[in-house]
Amino acid sequence: MTLEIALVLSIALVAVALFATEKLPMDTVALLVLAALAITGLVDTSQALSGFSNPATITVASMFVLAAGLQNSGALSGIGNLLSGARSPFQFLLILFGVLALIAPFVNNTAVVAVFMPIVIAATASIGMSASKALIPLSYVSQMAGVCTLVGTSTNLLVNGMARDLGHPGFSMFEFTSLGVICMTAGCFYLLTLGRWLLPETRGPELVEHYELGKYITELRVMPESSLIGTSVGEAKLSEEYGVYVLELLRGSEKVWSPKSQTLEEGDILLARGDWSQLDELRKGAGLEVNAEFKLKQRAFEEVEMVLAEVMIAPRSRVIGSTLGMLDPGWHHNTTSLGIHRRGQILRDELRHVRLRVGDILLVLIPESEMPALRSDKNVIVLSERQPARASSWRAPFALITMALVIGVSAIGWAPIAVTALTGAVAMTLAGCLDAEDVYDAIDWRIIILMAGLLPLGVAMSETGAARFLVENTLGMVSSLGPLVVLAVLYLMALLLTEFMSNAAAAVLLTPIGVSTANLMNVDATPFLIAVTFAASTSFATPVGYQTNTMVYGAGGYRFSDFVKVGLPLNLIFWALGVIFIPVFWPF
Repeated sequence: MTLEIALVLSIALVAVALFATEKLPMDTVALLVLAALAITGLVDTSQALSGFSNPATITVASMFVLAAGLQNSGALSGIGNLLSGARSPFQFLLILFGVLALIAPFVNNTAVVAVFMPIVIAATASIGMSASKALIPLSYVSQMAGVCTLVGTSTNLLVNGMARDLGHPGFSMFEFTSLGVICMTAGCFYLLTLGRWLLPETRGPELVEHYELGKYITELRVMPESSLIGTSVGEAKLSEEYGVYVLELLRGSEKVWSPKSQTLEEGDILLARGDWSQLDELRKGAGLEVNAEFKLKQRAFEEVEMVLAEVMIAPRSRVIGSTLGMLDPGWHHNTTSLGIHRRGQILRDELRHVRLRVGDILLVLIPESEMPALRSDKNVIVLSERQPARASSWRAPFALITMALVIGVSAIGWAPIAVTALTGAVAMTLAGCLDAEDVYDAIDWRIIILMAGLLPLGVAMSETGAARFLVENTLGMVSSLGPLVVLAVLYLMALLLTEFMSNAAAAVLLTPIGVSTANLMNVDATPFLIAVTFAASTSFATPVGYQTNTMVYGAGGYRFSDFVKVGLPLNLIFWALGVIFIPVFWPF
């Protein structure tokens, strides 16, 4: 082992640990990796900065803009009506899978799930179906469909970009389609049969006007006219009368010991948990007020122009780690946070001190006029509002035609996908499908930084010989059993890494290993690169393995074990199909 190999492997190992533990944001880790490679001289300046100009990075950024243009133009507005027309849960899933099969191969699957989540939640309620029966399938099928084309996921583009940097010719637009259709067909059949039975029957947070909200925790202040003054929580029997449970009693800046037995005084704050309708009934009946920390006036509940909505903290949101006390002044100035729901956990701290996590659901009061801005905010996903009806406009068909031209022109080889996607993004912006200032908000810059920062790591692993060293000491041990066995082992390695760290990071680490494996065995690298692409782009067994899983985790009220129970068999199905069909379509 040379010093350069040791340095590259050390940087890669630290990166893996940081990605797995999530001690730092993914994009920060990517920049640290990039800086370490440049400082140690493992890549030169042009190689270190090459990720920012890589066609894969430009394509992913452009695809985010194209997806936003489709959504904002109303091109997808009829989907909710289509899903609501289903007459049974089985028919609902069939329609959902069919729509995803048409859209997800061409639109980034994270954007697809963000658009579809509120639609699916509202549509399932309208047919009497639990949202938990549809949200995991939404995530899984968006992944399955996304792997069918080059542009369906950022991981596909990332592997393609790295492969070209390592001397491979790369992949065409529909290179993955044959295997992707086989895997998606098998996956959908599984989800409609055994998987449907394995999915839990739970109620996630749902639309206020149509169905019951989940359990929220809020702060209720005892007002001078409150009937609770002079009595204790236990004597007032709040749980029996209202179905509300008092978790803590805050007096001043202190938590009062034994809150249920303490005599209540004016100004005391009850940290209470219950359905919002019950909390509001208690507020009105006992002379309480939602804690003024959140600037809520008593009359706000009755104001016609105010809307009660549920929003979920999105993956990679800039408000992750912020407290509610920090959030209100800097995030939608007229929005009032009333309560918080955190799946599987009861919060006992003052709400202003609670640091937000991915999947937390906030109950907010917001002026109706500001709902469009809230819906377009990429930091949150609005769960409790239907997508607003959009007036018929020429921009919707224009957006669809533009997207079709982006894919079609690239597919027939007239121009690279990076050029067509960038041109399409500019066309949608000029046509007003989205405002020019919204372009920057549409792009998930953390993904862009992640890709640009990690691409040079693949180059360093290849040029220093680190990838070959890893191959000789891992996959090389089974190389005597033939390329098919090596392919199966490499797919499993990618599968395991992706379940516990960023799928993009797993792809970056394993792509050069796939190329070095092929060189060592003197066979074509394409089958190994396909295995890495499919394994890294389809992660089903944990809620943290893929961002779409994380998004539906809280909204569907799932447990970690639900993903293992439903997703692990699906992972094994994809692994078996990959090992069988990859050598058929891409011979060694």
